[in-house]
Amino acid sequence: MDSREKHLQDLSEIRSLMERSSRFISLSGLSGISAGISALLGAAAVFWYFDWTPFVKGYATRSEVYQVGMQPAEFLITVALLVLFFAILGGVFFTTRKARRKGQKIWNKLSQKLLLNLLIPLVSGGIFCIALIMEGQVDMVAPAMLIFYGLALVNGSKYTLTDIHYLGLCEIGLGLIALFYKGYSLEFWAIGFGVLHIVYGVVMYYKYEKE
Repeated sequence: MDSREKHLQDLSEIRSLMERSSRFISLSGLSGISAGISALLGAAAVFWYFDWTPFVKGYATRSEVYQVGMQPAEFLITVALLVLFFAILGGVFFTTRKARRKGQKIWNKLSQKLLLNLLIPLVSGGIFCIALIMEGQVDMVAPAMLIFYGLALVNGSKYTLTDIHYLGLCEIGLGLIALFYKGYSLEFWAIGFGVLHIVYGVVMYYKYEKE
């Protein structure tokens, strides 16, 4: 190894150390893929329950909707909680596995700052969505979820990989578009939380994890 190659290697190691000390880099692309799959399965369950056809305006509720033993509100809440549970479970599992492989701690000051910056817009958005539901503005919930989720990603991106910033911008843009297409709220929700997560996860995996 000549002096030039050694110099470049030293610079690479220094850059890696600085990145580890300033950003939480243990996020796994596989966690994004698992979250996206969970969201798509949840959306598919809702379409099946109400006998809706994606991207066909004028939804009609199926007559046998109560045969699954749940009222619509109960079913929607159950699906939402299951999607959230499996998304968090996949995120924790794959991120923890990646951190262990790299010999990094999953819970440190950086991950705490990241979580705090994510939670501020997410909690605010959750309260805002509850207010929308109470006011009967159900069609606005999905766009609001996308926008606040995107804001959370942008807000937290300064403590992790910059790819999160671009995912957040995509979520915000999709949410803003969804505001003008109220009849397709579930489709936009599925694209934002399902398709975009999967695309992001695949890109992250091949960019940072695939050996």
